[in-house]
Amino acid sequence: MTTKQIGTAAGATGEDRPDRTDRRDHVGVLAKALRLIEAFDAAHVRMTSSEAARRTGTTPAAARRCLLTLCELGYAQTDGKRFSLSHGMLRLSYAYASSTRLPRLLQPALDTLSERTRESASLSVLHQAQVRVAARSTARRSMTVGLGVGSRLPLACSASGRVLMAAQPPDEREALLRSCLPLQALTPHTLTDPVRLRRLLRRVAEQGHALCDEELEPGVRSIAVPLHDGQGRLVGALALASRADRMTCIEMVEQLLPAMLRTQAMVARQLGGVGAEMGPPPGLT
Repeated sequence: MTTKQIGTAAGATGEDRPDRTDRRDHVGVLAKALRLIEAFDAAHVRMTSSEAARRTGTTPAAARRCLLTLCELGYAQTDGKRFSLSHGMLRLSYAYASSTRLPRLLQPALDTLSERTRESASLSVLHQAQVRVAARSTARRSMTVGLGVGSRLPLACSASGRVLMAAQPPDEREALLRSCLPLQALTPHTLTDPVRLRRLLRRVAEQGHALCDEELEPGVRSIAVPLHDGQGRLVGALALASRADRMTCIEMVEQLLPAMLRTQAMVARQLGGVGAEMGPPPGLT
């Protein structure tokens, strides 16, 4: 399973998010520009305005105007026919990284956990029914699955997605599950039966952790636990990933879960004084 396939399976464009044109404060041009930015990924590095328009559900003329404006502002570039994002996009990623406290606060905990377990550690959050990697730390000997900060993960078949879904109230959990239907088989091991997934999510909610056994990418297993702030509000998911030939799922639970639970408790204490600044728990909006 490649990063390109993972991003596509998780929802690569804004087409599945309705335009809230009934809101008086909604700025349609800004919404189009942001959807155009999101339309670029590993499978769509360079696009014509017509290709970008098809991916975002807008007209080629409107897409071209937005793309040319992004070029003028330094966020995109063009050879006269095709457009691509430019290094100016780093200004946006820097603005998020430098102004959002959660990744900055938890990066040291991720680094420590990754170093102690010698596995890849990540912090993921739930945003608009999608799982986004918000911070990541990779140990020296650990494999990497090609997922960086901002990458999308499928809700239904990633360990992080499952703990984030399982931590929701039953009605929101069901709404999230329905947003994943029909379940896609990303590997021969992917669970695609909604009934079995519902049972699995209930078990995840009871046991407090989730596993992904080569369901997202062949040869990769992962384990995740939910993260809460000092007020008990869900703020994200902590995950460790390992090569399947190095560790079984049982061994992950026995050898990795205790360290993850210690990190989980430490994060709750660390966020005890800043929970109010994190905003409400992530949901469907």
